[in-house]
Amino acid sequence: MTTGSIKTSALRIITKEAAAIAGLEVFINDQFVEAVEAIAACKGRLVISGVGKSAIIAQKITATLNSTGTPAAFMHAGDAIHGDLGMVGEYDMVMLISKSGESPEIKMLLPLLSRGGNTLIGMVGNDQSLLAKKADIFLNTSVPEEACTHNLAPTSSTTAQMVMGDALAITLMEMRGFSADDFARVHPGGTLGKKLYLRVSDLYLHNAKPQVGPDALLKEVIMEMTSKRLGATAVTDTKEKLLGIITDGDLRRMLEKNANTSIVTAKEIMSPKPTTVSKNALAVEALELLRSKDISQLLVMDEDQYAGFIHIHDLVREGII
Repeated sequence: MTTGSIKTSALRIITKEAAAIAGLEVFINDQFVEAVEAIAACKGRLVISGVGKSAIIAQKITATLNSTGTPAAFMHAGDAIHGDLGMVGEYDMVMLISKSGESPEIKMLLPLLSRGGNTLIGMVGNDQSLLAKKADIFLNTSVPEEACTHNLAPTSSTTAQMVMGDALAITLMEMRGFSADDFARVHPGGTLGKKLYLRVSDLYLHNAKPQVGPDALLKEVIMEMTSKRLGATAVTDTKEKLLGIITDGDLRRMLEKNANTSIVTAKEIMSPKPTTVSKNALAVEALELLRSKDISQLLVMDEDQYAGFIHIHDLVREGII
């Protein structure tokens, strides 16, 4: 294939899958509303099952539901008929996902689930299938065609299943009032988790706390900045009230003015209105301030008291950037 034909092929596939997703709009109907309300009211979990590619989609939807506040569990349809059906509790609901709704494993599960009395949601791409007819709630994920050239490999159909699952999960999340704090609680690991829960107070305490008085001479200022290795120092009064900040840039600007370095004091060098951040702010908020001001460190405040410094290196070290 030429470069042009490769691009043409890829664009054709994307166009077909986009059309399949757009076609789902007509299936966001009363049955979808019923499914959302039933899952929200469920006293147990939503057990999701499928076979083949649909089983993989079922795993993803299960993960999305769990991470957005809806208890869910995955059960492979093939394993279900060999003992795993025992994981379905009295108060659980079950959702079977299938393109055809006629897979042997699905057909075998239907009477077993009916006997257990669990509410059954069928997410299926064939409204004439046994699954569509036997389900208590039917979520239609029919697509006009697969993106596969031969209209065989599950492509558009699995994309439709994925999107319908996302629509369920996020609608349920909004219905439950699942907040960013709730999201952080179940996503404590990795960069995403840190962005949601890591605060300035978790970082700045590991740094030195450079500070000088307003009458400190240049030598004392330089010694404080170099010894604490943050490239800056706060200027405070005797009660820890912040008066200003002195950075490397402030020193350079002072030297360019040919000032008498033997008598110059901190209050003559400092910038009196430094950018600050509350110790209770999220670390990602500190990052936004650093980027917007194009600076490398921030003064940390404990209400109106100077508390310390947070440096961009702290955020790099934690993987926030």
